[in-house]
Amino acid sequence: MTPEMAFECLLVSQDPVLFCTISKVLRNFSISVDHCLSSSKARDVVTRGSHDLVVIDWEGDASSELLIAIWNLQKKRKPTLLAISGDGCSVPGAHVILRKPVTIESGTESLKAAYFRMLLEHRLTARQAVMKCVNARDDSGRKIPATITDIGNRGLGLSSKEKLAIGSVLSFSIHLRETSMPVHIQARVVWTREYGTAGCEILGMPPVDRDVLRDWLKTKTQVKKPLISV
Repeated sequence: MTPEMAFECLLVSQDPVLFCTISKVLRNFSISVDHCLSSSKARDVVTRGSHDLVVIDWEGDASSELLIAIWNLQKKRKPTLLAISGDGCSVPGAHVILRKPVTIESGTESLKAAYFRMLLEHRLTARQAVMKCVNARDDSGRKIPATITDIGNRGLGLSSKEKLAIGSVLSFSIHLRETSMPVHIQARVVWTREYGTAGCEILGMPPVDRDVLRDWLKTKTQVKKPLISV
């Protein structure tokens, strides 16, 4: 994701005609484009970057090695993979397959599928800073003053002067800015640091509170709008 909240794509292709076609489609979706001529160079680029989408002009073994390297990335959020291949060519591991010959119309249809997957993944994994003080209770009923530092659909970060054990379950209520009522959350501690921070996965919320959180996060996780209707 760029500072302008546009999705980022790495396009891997040596074909100038294909590059021009796909680049135009990507721009129509307001997606920023980086370009690599070879899969070997792309492996280094995608490891260092923060691309939301990788488009691969499929070339057999070299492309397979790139796809495997992407799946092996030590990142919680991996990019969406779109493979461009000939008829009858199997591409295991790709989320979306675009068959050659590629046109603006066929590219647009495939990019729509990839775009909606990226949008869903972004909304599920994005965290929003909150810095809210809460009084949590662990499974034994111990009161734990804490500050919720960030929150997302699946988890949250917090800091506390109290010692937290990995695996312990915390329950608390938090009033998010611009919402009419607090939401009640049950979360499990999955990691801690010596300086008092911790990461938690959300275990449960009342259905109404879950809807409030999702709607709140949706207003906070805007992305750059496509130039076309999707």
